[in-house]
Amino acid sequence: MRNYDLEFLKRFSMVIGLLALVTLGLILLAHHLHGRIPAEVSPTAAKRTAERIHPAGAVYAGDTGAAAQAAAAAAAAAKAAGQVAYGGTTDGAVIYQNLCGACHTGGVGGAPTLDHAHWDARLAQGTETLHKHAIEGFTGAAGIMPPKGGNPALTDEQVKATVDWMLANLK
Repeated sequence: MRNYDLEFLKRFSMVIGLLALVTLGLILLAHHLHGRIPAEVSPTAAKRTAERIHPAGAVYAGDTGAAAQAAAAAAAAAKAAGQVAYGGTTDGAVIYQNLCGACHTGGVGGAPTLDHAHWDARLAQGTETLHKHAIEGFTGAAGIMPPKGGNPALTDEQVKATVDWMLANLK
């Protein structure tokens, strides 16, 4: 190799080494600055995280637990009272199509389908009993009827109108 080639390689190596040192210095500076700046957390992201990791239930024990359970039930009832299902309609057909038909059309969970074979024994109890069971819920030998069909936003009048519609449409 010639002398000027060796001189070029020597200077080129020094420039590359200097650039590597500058790069390393910038990386260390950026790491240091990043550690000093607190991470920004938006309030909406913090709220979503809190809702996502919130426990699904709670344990109630003793007198304090009974009071907390009663307060939770009252809060749920108040929340449900503030919401009216299906725009407050008392058209039993609309509510049946959107809610009740899911179980009563195919007999899911022992739900009686709309025919006299399933309803004649129930009709003997009277419509007031049927209204009560639909509103408050009922567990029988054939299956379970959840309170208000599983939608606490329904009003008692909506449930009664739907039961009456179902009885009027028995086959």
